[in-house]
Amino acid sequence: MRELPKLFGDRSEDLATRFLEQEGYIVIERNYFARKLGEIDIIAQKEDTLHFIEVKSGKADFDPVYNLTPAKMRKIINSAHYYLKSKAIDLPYCIDALIIRGDEVEFIENVTL
Repeated sequence: MRELPKLFGDRSEDLATRFLEQEGYIVIERNYFARKLGEIDIIAQKEDTLHFIEVKSGKADFDPVYNLTPAKMRKIINSAHYYLKSKAIDLPYCIDALIIRGDEVEFIENVTL
């Protein structure tokens, strides 16, 4: 039986959250939605830096890293700026990607560089 895309995405984000917590990150929010801008999968903090993390996963032969498009990056960046402004947060931050291939996790920091 095929797994529903939403369920598959939730499981991937659960795996990503566990990975981040094991690496010393504190998960602040999941699935933060900025109206008209987009969604941030995970917002986490490590030391004094906020991390806005996009989780990409896939089951097909197509590598999920290729779903991290310039348009998607713009949405994440705009949503991150909105989050910081709306919460009046003044901390260093970065945009990261967490790529899940099966049970393997690849964490890419500062994907906007």
